[in-house]
Amino acid sequence: MDEKQLIEYLQPVIGYFGDNPYIKALLVFLISLAVANLVAAIITRLVKRLTHKTSTSLDDKFITLLHRPLFWTVIIVGSLAAISLLALPDGLTSSLRSAANTLLIIMWSLFLLRFMRTLLKTMSLRAKPQAVVREQTLPLFDNLVIVIVLALSIYFIFSAWHIDMTAWLASAGIAGIAIGFAAKDTLANLFSGVFILADSPYKIGDYVVLESGERGKVTHIGIRSTRILTRDDVEVTVPNATMGNTRIVNESGGPHEKYRIRVQVGVAYGSDIDQVRDVLMDVATHTDQICRDPEPRVRFRTFGASALDFELLCWVDNPELRGRVLDVLNCTVYKRFISESIEIPYAKQDLYIKEFPGQGVEK
Repeated sequence: MDEKQLIEYLQPVIGYFGDNPYIKALLVFLISLAVANLVAAIITRLVKRLTHKTSTSLDDKFITLLHRPLFWTVIIVGSLAAISLLALPDGLTSSLRSAANTLLIIMWSLFLLRFMRTLLKTMSLRAKPQAVVREQTLPLFDNLVIVIVLALSIYFIFSAWHIDMTAWLASAGIAGIAIGFAAKDTLANLFSGVFILADSPYKIGDYVVLESGERGKVTHIGIRSTRILTRDDVEVTVPNATMGNTRIVNESGGPHEKYRIRVQVGVAYGSDIDQVRDVLMDVATHTDQICRDPEPRVRFRTFGASALDFELLCWVDNPELRGRVLDVLNCTVYKRFISESIEIPYAKQDLYIKEFPGQGVEK
């Protein structure tokens, strides 16, 4: 319903207040304000009462987001109807109408943007592993929604001010070709970001090791770059073109997020290897952060130059725990070996002097 239809509909009511345009305009505005509050009350009480009975919370969020733009739409339409009764100059009326339409476009664009992002987030939380919209691809669709809604909003705002977009679109096409050549590296990052989000070699929260040696947790996957927070709490920003064309080790990948740590220890030749196995297994079993499935295990690796080399293999729930658990295990193994009289040898060399220089030479 536009302002002219609204005035025709309210004519039987406002006709009782004479022919003064200012009184009629004020009356129309007050009526629109009352209708806006009535609509808000209906949404708040009646509709919310119905949506609370459903199993999903999406409709509740939809009603919450719809409340504000619907309220202000009724007021703006009523304000336009009131302005049309004042018989203002055509130029001023047209400008006010364009400004009001711009406000409506902005409000409904924000509503559409927020609702679509809420819908995508809900879909990602309930998605199956192979679904199109899932946690890994959510940033991609979020960015696409922002771009589409922003482009449509700009187009409708220009239309509201009666600006011909044909010349602008033609100029944008020519400028796009020039920008494409000038920003080929940026476009490479853009397309690599799309492929990373679609292919999901890693996701937010994963621990990755770059080919250059940096290791950390992925905190953000954008269209242009990926951000990694190292264990030193230093954020590393890597262009997506680099991430898409380099070898990356995803420590959180595989059938589960658990990460295996290795404690390498050597014992002296002549040690009881069964005792060494029992001590290492007992240390792993009584460490809280160690997973019970898969079970810890001990491997006798090799006969070293000065030691029998053993390796304790055990798993932790998250790669983030690797450093602190390895510290606990090393400390505990060392103390237990001392208490169990198991010798940890160290590299040493014995030097035998057959004779001193000059010895045996006649003076």
